[in-house]
Amino acid sequence: MGSKDQNQFQQTATLTPKQPTKLGASTALLGASLAELSAWVQQQGQPAYRGRQLHDWIYHKGVRSLTEISVFSKEWRSTLADVPIGRSTLHYRSVAPDDTVKYLLRLADGKIIEAVGIPTEKRLTVCVSTQVGCPMACDFCATGKGGFSRNLAQHEIIDQVLTVQEDFQRRVSHIVFMGMGEPLLNIENVVAAIRSLNEDVGISQRSITLSTVGIRGRIHQLAQHQLQVTLAVSLHASNQELREKLIPSAHKYPIQDLLAECREYVHLTGRRITFEYILLDGVNDLPEQAAELAQLLRGFQSHVNLIPYNPIREATYQRPSSRRIQAFASVLKQQKIAVSVRYSRGLEADAACGQLRTTHT
Repeated sequence: MGSKDQNQFQQTATLTPKQPTKLGASTALLGASLAELSAWVQQQGQPAYRGRQLHDWIYHKGVRSLTEISVFSKEWRSTLADVPIGRSTLHYRSVAPDDTVKYLLRLADGKIIEAVGIPTEKRLTVCVSTQVGCPMACDFCATGKGGFSRNLAQHEIIDQVLTVQEDFQRRVSHIVFMGMGEPLLNIENVVAAIRSLNEDVGISQRSITLSTVGIRGRIHQLAQHQLQVTLAVSLHASNQELREKLIPSAHKYPIQDLLAECREYVHLTGRRITFEYILLDGVNDLPEQAAELAQLLRGFQSHVNLIPYNPIREATYQRPSSRRIQAFASVLKQQKIAVSVRYSRGLEADAACGQLRTTHT
């Protein structure tokens, strides 16, 4: 993607709290570190230890207004009524039969985004959005059909995790940046959110996965941050021609160039890459396409996640049969490619991979 194309997606988010002197009515506190909050409370004429109390109430007690912090004096709380923490409001909530929960969250400007809570006995995963809508317009994805509005600010990303954690009344253990939007088109806010989720909320970076269809130069940029997250690259095709049909932006970023940047990422970070491949019946699920994919990834420190297609109203693609799915996986295994099949949760609630949309019925 050229610089002109990238610039049109760059949005000026709420001022990030990197400069404590500017924390306050013009920006959200969520996303600020302990040191930044401590500096801010001192600028309000309060002792530094109030910063630790504020940090605890924001990140661990889930306070939504500073007026609710009972350890602060009533007099000081009254002066803080208009200082935003940066929390969203719940617009809609639905629960699938497998206990996956989809949330539509209303932001301060009225925009709606989605987050998904995916529970199992041992873990609670949150699928996080990074943009309002998505500019990538992938042909099989409901989010892309709805167009693009803006990037999410750092606090709007963190808020999704806190919302799910509070609703389930248990700690979030894993985060996947696989919700609405292309994370690498909002890389500064996404990286800042990851660091805060790690340092302030307490979620290990190794329990975080960031998914991208690939934006030229941005995987290299991500590598410079030396995060310990798992990078998941959405291929969805075994050759350039088919990939361009499924992912319109791919015509600006040939698959060989994308894979070269991925190899550089592995070299710079020492982290294995996951390649995601949505299986579409009769489109990209043939054995010869599996062999072609194996050839592309030969010698790569990687893992392939096969994702059977989740139907959406806006497209006519179908999910392959179990026999075709296993046949595709078998070809990859025969070619010594690490592979697994991932069946998405939340299908019945339109909360599965590729189904996220900001409307509900």
